[in-house]
Formats: sequence, C-alpha cells, structure tokens
Amino acid sequence: MTNIEKKPKTFLDRFLDFIEKAGNKLPDPAILFLILMLFTWVLSALLSPIDFGAVDPRNGGELRIQNLLTGTQFAAFFANMTGVFINFPPLGVVLLAMLGVGVAEHSGFINAGLKFLLGVTPKMLLTPILVLVAIVSHTAADAGYVLVIPLGGVIFYAAGRHPLAGIAAAFAGVSGGFSANFIPSSIDPLIQSFTQSAAQIIDPEIVLNPLNNIFFTGLSSLVVIAVVWFLTDRVVEPRLNKNAIVDDNLQDIPKIEVLNNREKKAFWLAFGIMFLCVIGLFFWAYPQNSALRDATGEITSRDAPLMKSIVPLIFILFWIPGLIYGFAAGTYKNMKDMVASMSKAMGSMAYYIVMAFFCALFIDAFGKSNIGALTALKGANFLQSLNLPSQITIVGIVILTSLVNLLVGSASAKWALISPIFVPMLMQLGISPDLTQAAYRVGDSVSNIITPLLPYFPLIVVFCQRYVKSTGIGTLVSMMIPYSLMLLVTWTLFLLIYWTLGIPLGLQSTYEYVMAVP
Repeated sequence: MTNIEKKPKTFLDRFLDFIEKAGNKLPDPAILFLILMLFTWVLSALLSPIDFGAVDPRNGGELRIQNLLTGTQFAAFFANMTGVFINFPPLGVVLLAMLGVGVAEHSGFINAGLKFLLGVTPKMLLTPILVLVAIVSHTAADAGYVLVIPLGGVIFYAAGRHPLAGIAAAFAGVSGGFSANFIPSSIDPLIQSFTQSAAQIIDPEIVLNPLNNIFFTGLSSLVVIAVVWFLTDRVVEPRLNKNAIVDDNLQDIPKIEVLNNREKKAFWLAFGIMFLCVIGLFFWAYPQNSALRDATGEITSRDAPLMKSIVPLIFILFWIPGLIYGFAAGTYKNMKDMVASMSKAMGSMAYYIVMAFFCALFIDAFGKSNIGALTALKGANFLQSLNLPSQITIVGIVILTSLVNLLVGSASAKWALISPIFVPMLMQLGISPDLTQAAYRVGDSVSNIITPLLPYFPLIVVFCQRYVKSTGIGTLVSMMIPYSLMLLVTWTLFLLIYWTLGIPLGLQSTYEYVMAVP
C-alpha cells in the first residue's frame, strides 16, 4: 500500500490535479455566475460599437453585439428578472421531479429497489449497467439529470464504491452520451427540423426523416458504454479514492441491508402498482388518436403532450409507489409523514435554487448579448474558408461544435444558429445533411460534461457535495475531462469508420448529396 502511495504521478494525474485546484479556487458557483454576468455586461458594452460584418443566418439580419449597459437594458433586466428565474428550464423540472423522487426515497422504496438491483447485478457489471440506464434516460428528455445521476452516486456508495465515480459515470452517460440512444426521443425530430430547414436553403424540395441518425446513435451507445466503463473503473475511481475522501456520518443515504418480509411485500406491491401505471400509460398512448399524441399522430415530436408531460409523469410514477410502499412497510403512519418527505426533498434543493437564480440571469444575459452567437458564426465561417477534404471537414465540424458548446448551452439554440451555415456549406461539398447532423450530434455531446454553461451543471455539483462537501466546479471538471477527451477521440473515429464502411446512418439517410442540375 505504501509503494502505491509513493508511486510517481502520471502526466494525466498532474494535469487533473491542476484543473481541480485551479477550479476550486474559483468563487462559490453562485457567486461565479454573478461575476460572469457582470463580465458579460462589460464585454457587451465594449464590443457593441464594433461592426463585425456578420449576418445572422436565423433571420438574415445583421448580427451585432447587444450593449447590456444601457438604461433600456437595465430597465428590462429588472422588469424580467422574476420571469427569467421562474422560467429557467431546469428549475421546474428539477423541483417537480424531486417532489416525487423525494417521497420514493424517504419512504424507503428506492432503497429497497437498490437492494434488489445490487442483488441481481454482478459488481463488475455495475458501471456498464448504470451507463446503459443513463443513455436510455434520454428518451425521457432531461429526466436523467434529476433521477439517474443522483442514483448513480447512491448505487455506487451502497455497493462500497466511491459515490462520485457513480455520479461521474451516470453524468457521462446522460450528458456526454447525449446523442447516443437506440430509442427514439423528442431530440430526434427537434434536431432534424433545424437540419431540414437549413438544407432547404440549397434544396427547397429536400425532406429528411426524423430518425435519419437512429442507427448511428444506437451503435454509438456501445462506444459510450465501453469508454465510460473503462475510464470509470481504471482512471476516475482510483483517482477519486486517493484525492476525494468521502465525508463521515453521511445522512439520508440509502444503505444496503437485508429486506425483511414486510419490506419485501411492500416493495413488490409498490413496484407492481408502478408497473401497472406504466402499462396503463402505454395503452393510453398507443391508439393513433390518443390525446397524448400531437395533431399529426406522432408521439415523439416536441409538440406531443406525452413528451411535454415527461417530468409530471416521473413525479407520478415515483410519488404513487413511494406512497404505497411507505404505508405498506410502515415508514409512513399518516399523510403528514408523506408531506414531510416532500418538504425534506425541497430542503435539500435550497442551495441549488440559489445557484439556479444566478445561473439563469447569466445565461439570459449571455444569450441576449449575442457574444456566443457571434463566436459560433465566426468559427463556422473560418472552417468554410479553409476548403478542406470531406473527412477533415467533418472532424472540424465535430471539434468546432464541441467548442461552441462551451459558449451556447442549448442544443436546439446552437443548431438553430449554426445549421444554416454548416448544412448548406457541406451540401455544396457533396456531404449530405444527414452526415452533417451526425457530426454535430457527436460534437454537441462530448463537451456537455465540462461546461458550466450546461444548465444542470450546478445541480451535479450539489449531488457531489452530498458525499464530499469540499467538491467544487474544479473537482467536477477535472473528474469529467477524461470522459470528454476520450469520447471526442473515440466517437469521432467511430463516425469516420462508420462512414467508411457505408453503414446507414438512419432511416432514409445518405452520406452524399448531389446538387441538382438546373
């Protein structure tokens, strides 16, 4: 053991240690977002007089930096502050989901489920199973952030492993593997809609299938699972065991104990009710004229009531079995105990709410300033000017998208901005919109886990602090950088090999685009 401790650190260890120390010297995340907002204000005032000669592809107008230090902008800032905070997308998602999850957790239902899961899953397969669940969670929009990631920490801790390694693996699966999924979700038609609109700039008659990348994203899930599995077990967790000691006397963390007969009966009763609810939901959504479908009969489109109801459904699907388990197992004596569980869950979110307030204000200011949009536009134009071979261009698209992702957090907003440049540009080079979209999805995924601009990033910090109170932004970034870099390299190579082999990207997809001859 002594020899291991005295073993010289590798370059990677020293690099990650530097990132962690430098990052943790930053102010508290809430204050950091406040500072970044103020910096954005000042930078917008300095850059606003400059004419960059950029045209906004979204509306065809001039793209200029908006000065946020004017009287009009200040008035708008104060007038809209409440709305910006309340309408911050992750806020309602997190709080509503946690109300249901809180009941399921504090009643003991989740604890009982974990005991069953750990009982049937070999310890060596714990990491890949967790990553697989994280990837599948994309089907439920952002549910993975508020459900799978904290459960990753709980499962690893219960299994005697480092909880932050479980959080890292789940985070890498949910966010780093954002576009790796073999089950269609609302993400597919959302991204496709922007791609098709951009392609119609060159070819007004072109029509793309919403599942034009489904085969590629499905097989990509195997790449993500393999990479995350290797890094978690061989790189990240050993480093965490040395550098991030789990706090003593942890509270409200499920522990693995043998279920008694009453608890077993309560669990299977609650799980049975949960299963019946899912079956009922299936039969409700299955008919073509179901109220859960959109006007065209689609169930996975962004306008479908089912896709809009994912978070409320998570609340219901955990609140009901949690309530049933609580009374059946004797955890709850009356409804006041259930309400106390919900209150306790909200209490644990207090720090996140504070961070969400400042994060919402910063992201709103950054978006209104057009600084991120201008940076993305200039980067895309530079890539176009290089006139590189197709393979190198695709790699450039992946890298540029991953860099833009550090500045523009929203996948839809980012693609809405740069697709009118990327897609027509590559169509003129003979590259199909389907392939361009696939390259974008790779680049959009791999850097999610290292950008504080990700709206859920502060939430992940809070999850980590549950086990290691000293966790800061630097800790999380240094923990996730190996995943980001390895996924960038392996996933990009996988795309190039996939392309070389000619495997279909998805339904009705192509690799080449032939310009129509007038």
